[in-house]
Amino acid sequence: MSFLEELGAWPRARIEALIEQARPEDVAAAIAREQRTPEDLCAMLSPHAQACLEPMAAEARRLTRWHFGRTIGMYAPIYISNVCGADCVYCGYAVRSGNRERRLNLSAAEIRTECAALAAEGYRNVLLLTGEARRAAPVSYIAEAVAIAREFFPSVSVEVYSLDEDEYRLLCQRGLEGVTLYMETYDPTVYKAVHLKGQKTDYRYRLDAIERAGRAGARRLSIGALLGLTDWRIDGFWTALHGRYLQRACWQSAVSVSFPRLLHTPARFSIPHLVTDAELVQLMLAIRLFLPEAGFNLSTRERGTFRDHLIPLGVTMMSAGSSTRPGGYATHVDETLEQFAIEDQRPPAEVVKAIRAQGYEPVWKDFDYAFDETPSQ
Repeated sequence: MSFLEELGAWPRARIEALIEQARPEDVAAAIAREQRTPEDLCAMLSPHAQACLEPMAAEARRLTRWHFGRTIGMYAPIYISNVCGADCVYCGYAVRSGNRERRLNLSAAEIRTECAALAAEGYRNVLLLTGEARRAAPVSYIAEAVAIAREFFPSVSVEVYSLDEDEYRLLCQRGLEGVTLYMETYDPTVYKAVHLKGQKTDYRYRLDAIERAGRAGARRLSIGALLGLTDWRIDGFWTALHGRYLQRACWQSAVSVSFPRLLHTPARFSIPHLVTDAELVQLMLAIRLFLPEAGFNLSTRERGTFRDHLIPLGVTMMSAGSSTRPGGYATHVDETLEQFAIEDQRPPAEVVKAIRAQGYEPVWKDFDYAFDETPSQ
């Protein structure tokens, strides 16, 4: 079974009807339940739930502390390539974005230098990223980057173009722990309208990619919709439904959800559905109550003060001191094209201080492959 089949059982019209029909008492009942249904999720995403954010927040805090404690995992992204053959109208990397800034792949030596710089900062968890460019950044290049990163970090994840299952398996053999892959939008019509060129135009191939990664052995699977491309309630519902599906289909992997929100876009694209702070909070709370065991990732797309206030509402992973250009920590600083502007530009030490001020403890490492080793006979 593919998630596409489950998605087909929840068309936009059905979700919209349930959200519109939800009453205040439906919201209260959803908050009070221990096991919540997709119908409950619709109630918690409805306009009536806006008046119930405080009890939702209290339940979100309780669930997050029960499953994750008072800890926030720290990670940093390393963009190893900004070469891209796709034309995603919302992205600064897009081949037709009009950007004239430098495009490049980091060399093996440069990747090692970047890893050393982040390791010196205390990081033990990194995310390697590329554009949508199989020819410029082939799987062999990504595999080499993973192997180099594993020399410095016990936890290495990737956010790259969609791969076949055997390609994900190769990366896992090189030491890969996690895969992040945003569907961007689960609405096929909107998806087609914003992805104009390249492999990313294949909706089904991308939709099934994260499950292929799980079957290949990735321990961490992270998904998300790019909020702002369509109604946040609809894409948020589908994201949560996808998370629940993955928890069942890839039960050996830890599933997490990210909440990337469109704040800045290329000049040729206007954000069709701006998502407010309050709407983002409602979405996070609703998904936390629906998926109590899912991790929540929060990047530096959001401004620092807002991120600080979101920490108690379900966040389990945060990046800090991020760069969205190839290198950016020790090589090619301010020289190359970045994917999007960083809102929270605080150095890691300041983010750590803010986390502790909320009563949480930053965690730099929560896994070691030594735990997976089979004892010698």
